[in-house]
Amino acid sequence: AFGAVVVALGLGGVPFAQEIVFAVSIGVISIMLFFVTRELPHAARRAILLTTIIIFVYRAAPPSGDGYFWWTLDVLHFDAQFYGVLRRTGALLAFVAMLLFARQLTEYSAAKTLFWLAVVGTLLSLPGVALYFGLHEWTERVFGFGARSIAIADAAASSPLAQLSAIPLLTLVAFYAPAGHRATWFALMVSLMNVATVAGQLQTKYLNQLFVIERGQYGELGMLLIVTTAIGFVVPVFTILVLGRR
Repeated sequence: AFGAVVVALGLGGVPFAQEIVFAVSIGVISIMLFFVTRELPHAARRAILLTTIIIFVYRAAPPSGDGYFWWTLDVLHFDAQFYGVLRRTGALLAFVAMLLFARQLTEYSAAKTLFWLAVVGTLLSLPGVALYFGLHEWTERVFGFGARSIAIADAAASSPLAQLSAIPLLTLVAFYAPAGHRATWFALMVSLMNVATVAGQLQTKYLNQLFVIERGQYGELGMLLIVTTAIGFVVPVFTILVLGRR
């Protein structure tokens, strides 16, 4: 029934189809999680709920969209080969970071871990925002390195955060997995986090309607980067401060 509803909405040209599919997905997953966890103690279910909300909000932070990528191609003249270097560097460092910090992160609460990841992630995103406002021109004039060096350093520092943020989720899944429903529980939690990513993409869609970015027209890109960075910090941190101690 869920599949039929999604297909009908996707093919039927229904207004706000993406938003409806998102709401239906959240509803279906939440109902299934309720049945899977109903045999757990109340305190455990409450802990799962609050921690899941925190992780969901953290992962639902909106990206800036393709506008920044277009800008780096057209203005900074990054090419496919350079982006390949960035991705290889980020993947390697993400793997190393997980080997080094996975055990330590599992010893802290999800709220505390995601709080510091939100703070560090925001700080590390600032060089990318500053590139739009000419940081690379100043560094090249004063220190002798430009946009590509900043981009490599930024990718090296920030890439591991996405992988590290998954550790609290996986720890939660492993710790609270209900006997007899472990596979279903894992699948539902991963599905919920995928829906959180969709929530971020929907926010990006709305922000790109507010700050219109087209190929070759980047006048509003700076404000878009500032807003997405602010949302990615304020909303998760506020949620953690409200729910974390509970």
